Amino acid sequence: QVQLVESGGGLVQAGGSLRLSCTASGLSFNQYNMGWFRRAPGKEREFVARISWSAGITSYAASVKGRFTISRDNALNTVYLQMNSLKPEDTAVYYCAASSDSVYWGQGTQVTISS
Repeated sequence: QVQLVESGGGLVQAGGSLRLSCTASGLSFNQYNMGWFRRAPGKEREFVARISWSAGITSYAASVKGRFTISRDNALNTVYLQMNSLKPEDTAVYYCAASSDSVYWGQGTQVTISS
């Protein structure tokens, strides 16, 4: 059974930082591209960042580029999202996803940024 478990969310002030983690089990992690998505209250889920299976290719949404960094540790089956210079508009539930032939989603972790 595939499981993706996110952690690291919380409440921080604007300008602060958080690091999200997503640990996978039940799949060959190093064969999956990994991504982070978020859903803000009343909005559709949106793409945040992705990283290729080899960590050689990353991409970011324009709204987070330069502030967020995605990385992965294939030995730990974990993908990270380092979030700096956080803004109130970054408030959302953050989800990780694993994609290859199939797509798997985590349950999400809440990130709340106070102004």
